[in-house]
Amino acid sequence: MSAKSVLLEPQHLLDPTLEHTLIVVKPDGYARGLTGEILRRIEAKGYTIKGLKLMIASRELLAEHYADHKDKPFFEGLLEFMSSGPVVAIIVEGQRVVEGMRVLMGSTDPTTAPAGTIRGDLGRAWNSPHMENLIHGSDSVDNATREISLWFPEIY
Repeated sequence: MSAKSVLLEPQHLLDPTLEHTLIVVKPDGYARGLTGEILRRIEAKGYTIKGLKLMIASRELLAEHYADHKDKPFFEGLLEFMSSGPVVAIIVEGQRVVEGMRVLMGSTDPTTAPAGTIRGDLGRAWNSPHMENLIHGSDSVDNATREISLWFPEIY
């Protein structure tokens, strides 16, 4: 499957007064048919979807994306999991969207993520060597910019 990109607005129309973040529906979320529910929750919060891409991420892209974790013991398993099936990469725009999406996603452990969050309501622990927690979200504005440029190089 090659990546197909749908940019709803050209990059120059992204509102420079608002933040942007990268959200990735992981292979477990896509396989479970939760992409629509995740998108619904993002839009219900009042954020705007500015880019959407369904793809199977290459190991090269994932290695660059997760470069901060390259020396950690879970790195190879993470790359294997994230390249195991389709993912949906999303550019989301909004006021304080990085912080807001982190709250909306919930903590990384789906067993202890609060009810009302994506991970708390839809995730569960799997007997797996890697964390299957449905969704990735940028953890800072700087990382969001870096991650968006990796996943959506056509807009930069």
